[in-house]
Amino acid sequence: MGLISEIEDRTSTRRFKPASIDPLKLDRILEAGRLAPSAKNRQPWRFIVVDDPVLKEKVAAAAYGQEHVRQAGAIIVACSTNIAYSMPNGQASYPIDITFAVSFMMLQAEKEGYGTCVVTTYNESSIRTLLTLPYSMRTVMLLAIGEIDERSPRSSRKSMQEVVSFNHW
Repeated sequence: MGLISEIEDRTSTRRFKPASIDPLKLDRILEAGRLAPSAKNRQPWRFIVVDDPVLKEKVAAAAYGQEHVRQAGAIIVACSTNIAYSMPNGQASYPIDITFAVSFMMLQAEKEGYGTCVVTTYNESSIRTLLTLPYSMRTVMLLAIGEIDERSPRSSRKSMQEVVSFNHW
């Protein structure tokens, strides 16, 4: 009934079926990213959907030939429109903001019946050229989305006792 089932079921998909993404489902996935929280509600993102087979092939090449990028029905290139803003704690906000947005999209994709895989190994300069990104933007990550051909086994997770404490370390 709740969101926990999608969280428990989600794994990184490395094998996609050769199928396009339903446009209505893709809209809901993108909407989930658009609604994600961001530092000071700056919403410093731009999501570029790559679903053209020729361009997808080039993006996969820029991702060092990763086969699951090539197989995906679509690749969402998650970019930051503001790389200069730092939060009061001194950390750059854009990697965190983009991660929230992509996480929301991953969960919505799971709910829609699609698999996803975050891709952080790519040549950013090549992606910039392929997608004609402005110089001031950064590509933070790619999100491969598609129909699952083979579900990866869920990786083991640490126990709650290993990762949670209350009121002190």
